[in-house]
Amino acid sequence: MMISLDNYWLSIDEREALESLLAQVGHDMSLNDLYRMMDEIWFSYGCESSCYDEKKYAQFYSHPIWLLNGIFVEQHRESRANRVAIAEALRLTESKTILDFGGGFGTLARLITELMPESRIDIWDPFPPRHGIEVCKSIPNIQFISSPQDESYDALTCTDVLEHVHDPLLLLADMIAKVKLGGTLVIYNCFYPLIQCHLPCTFHFIRTFDEFCAMLGLDVVGKTSDDHATIYKKVSSVVPDWARLRKLEAQSRLAYRMECWRKANSGASSLRYKLELARASPLYYPEKCMTKLINVFRSI
Repeated sequence: MMISLDNYWLSIDEREALESLLAQVGHDMSLNDLYRMMDEIWFSYGCESSCYDEKKYAQFYSHPIWLLNGIFVEQHRESRANRVAIAEALRLTESKTILDFGGGFGTLARLITELMPESRIDIWDPFPPRHGIEVCKSIPNIQFISSPQDESYDALTCTDVLEHVHDPLLLLADMIAKVKLGGTLVIYNCFYPLIQCHLPCTFHFIRTFDEFCAMLGLDVVGKTSDDHATIYKKVSSVVPDWARLRKLEAQSRLAYRMECWRKANSGASSLRYKLELARASPLYYPEKCMTKLINVFRSI
């Protein structure tokens, strides 16, 4: 896909940085080219998926590669269509106040205003690009905010965020808290190892994300028209039971790990599986035995 840098609010330094990145692959850039450059920059800053380093992560997510990513999304037909479908789903809710969580480039917010000119869209993003801020200045019902308030929004949208954080469950609970009871959340996650900054500690949610959403007060309503993002309704205001949630999160993580092991060792015996399970979770069998003993004593 041919990438154009025209019509973007770019400083001289930003344009030079983007031209330098594009020189590596040419303006006819593919998504794989973008991912490869992201991975190279991730490693150049010494980032690690297993260990959060605030300084290194801030450097990575402030790099011009994310400005290029925003430009790519705007010009990539499928990515733009995904965001149009999200905007259309929100239009059907007739929401008056919408929080775009992590939408710093402003593409989705601007698409929403085209369909919902009477609605107010707040954008929260820890690393908003200058272009996103500048291009939204002329749209009075879009504003960038630093601290969204709880239960202030009729709807929230969040795309491609949770797979980048080390504690997506905590961030999800915080997102849900921002939405009014009866409100709508439109969420898309990519819990797949496509790039290094998609953290492996989040991948288990590919199987259990909706279950955790339910425990945090959400019901699944359906999918956007392109079957890309999931639409949820906040049906109850829940005070998270973190002890229970963390226990279930550990179980989800273990189940996913063992599922991956089975796929990689399809011919393994039952004994090998049990040994791997014991290695992955040393307390699994002791806790299982203890539970059985407790149940026996209770039945006496």
